[in-house]
Amino acid sequence: MVFSSTVFLCLFLPLVLGVYYVLKLGYRNIFLLLASLLFYAWGEPKFIFIMMLSIFINYFSGLLIEYTHNGWKKFIFAIGILANCFILFYFKYFNFFADSLNHLGFVNIELRNIILPIGISFFTFQGMSYIIDLYMGKVEVQKNFINLALYIALFPQLVAGPIVRYKDINDQINNRQCNEGKFVIGIQRFIIGLSKKMIIANQVGMVVDSIFNLPYYQNAFFTTWLGVICYTLQVYFDFSGYSDMAIGLGKMFGFDFLENFNYPYISKSITEFWRRWHISLSSWFKDYIYIPLGGNRTGNVYFNLLIVFLVTGIWHGAAWNFIIWGLWHGLFLIIERIVKKNNINIKIPNIIKHIYTMLIVVIGWVFFRADTIEYAMGYLRIMFGLQQPYDVGFSIGYYLNKLVIVTIIIGVVSSLPIVKLIGNKMTEVFKHKLTIQVLKNVYMYILFLISIMLIVTSTYNPFIYFRF
Repeated sequence: MVFSSTVFLCLFLPLVLGVYYVLKLGYRNIFLLLASLLFYAWGEPKFIFIMMLSIFINYFSGLLIEYTHNGWKKFIFAIGILANCFILFYFKYFNFFADSLNHLGFVNIELRNIILPIGISFFTFQGMSYIIDLYMGKVEVQKNFINLALYIALFPQLVAGPIVRYKDINDQINNRQCNEGKFVIGIQRFIIGLSKKMIIANQVGMVVDSIFNLPYYQNAFFTTWLGVICYTLQVYFDFSGYSDMAIGLGKMFGFDFLENFNYPYISKSITEFWRRWHISLSSWFKDYIYIPLGGNRTGNVYFNLLIVFLVTGIWHGAAWNFIIWGLWHGLFLIIERIVKKNNINIKIPNIIKHIYTMLIVVIGWVFFRADTIEYAMGYLRIMFGLQQPYDVGFSIGYYLNKLVIVTIIIGVVSSLPIVKLIGNKMTEVFKHKLTIQVLKNVYMYILFLISIMLIVTSTYNPFIYFRF
């Protein structure tokens, strides 16, 4: 089940909210856990056992770490981390590593028919963050099984993030504020996320699929640029849209999740981009991999960065193109760090910095979207005029109709803090709060109505995080 479906919007969410607010406070957590497990099991019921296994591993690892003699704590902690990693490795990476080893010619490992459970990367990382923070003494053990299970399985952030850490939410599990103001903010945030997904991401996504589904050499120069520009918008508005919906849903149930995106496409360096893009993942890797490796203090900082972005690439998918994507970003982070360390002060206009950053990001998205490295390299050669296309299927005019042009314009404008600035300006112009509220409500109604119309009438509604 996904947020942008009629089943979720018209059946699941209204029923869960209705029952949730009718129940007494003491029963809300167990009901929300059951609803979350139903949400996860809706498409593939068998994967619920993987989810429950993850919950049991982290719950009992936490208890053993807390109540075992100090001499055994490190051993139990290591076993808990390895158990989480084993589940993630088997379902997500076994066939990738087996196939890679087979290509070396030294072994012949039989590949298995393994189906990837949705959201496994997200809920595995959340479980590990709990036992890591517990072992480090940053949080107290959660003795209530229902409460820990709710933290890991909570449906708003279960399948597409943001990655919620236990230390950020443990106080809210039993003590959270459910009030009208937060509920209204949650609805508004959900509508914004839904409109990002339906109005922008899905519309440009159809263009992306049409272009990238062709052999790269059948796409002309301008068509390749259109494809990657559309994908740049699709991946941002799809991912940030789901994060907005998750944050909004959390507020409807009284939870406050941390932000996950902060206008990444206004960045003027790759370093800044990663402070603004997928913030929950970046901070997770910083705290649990980069700093333990030595961070900026000990060891080789460039090696540490490279390891972090190698893992970042692998986390996103079991394919070499994801690894290349991660290392590509890591390379430019290292270059920027070297420039900064050596006090190389070159006065570059901000617009040039922005163009540099977006060019690196856009090239990276080609590797991220392509199915193979060979496809990505061929696509990039045509993008930069290093290879002439042949057997061209369609010209750019075939894809670039009025709807696509308008959507791209809306996407570019929405990726900048322009709407936010307009909202702040309106607050200054309209002194009466009622006027501002009416205008905001009208805006939300329009976005929601358009989104619902697209959900009902369109058969194209991809879930791009299945690969994660």
